[in-house]
Amino acid sequence: MKTPAKAKLKAYKRGHTSEGLAALALMLKGYRIVARRYRTKGGEIDLIARRGNLVLIVEVKARANLSQAMDAISPSAQRRIEAAADLWLARQPDYARLSLRFDMVAVLPWRWPIHVPNIYQARN
Repeated sequence: MKTPAKAKLKAYKRGHTSEGLAALALMLKGYRIVARRYRTKGGEIDLIARRGNLVLIVEVKARANLSQAMDAISPSAQRRIEAAADLWLARQPDYARLSLRFDMVAVLPWRWPIHVPNIYQARN
């Protein structure tokens, strides 16, 4: 019998492993991981990656298929991610030169992580 504590621990480990795979996939594409699990009072960003002046705010989703992963980012989650991104960006000395993009990496069973650029547009 699975206890709630064991289920929570399993989900935590799966998330951590998925984020590690996503970070590896992005590094192999030439991005530098500048933050993992960046937390603020308003929300959390799974990964922040950078290549030149392009900054990726990355949501990592471990799901059975790509469609489920894409559907898992709700409008309220988008708002929390954007709020956290705004705080991170404001703390960067070169923020005026940076381009921000919201991406997703889907971690699917027995597949290499799928990087989906520009998963949604930020509110203005």
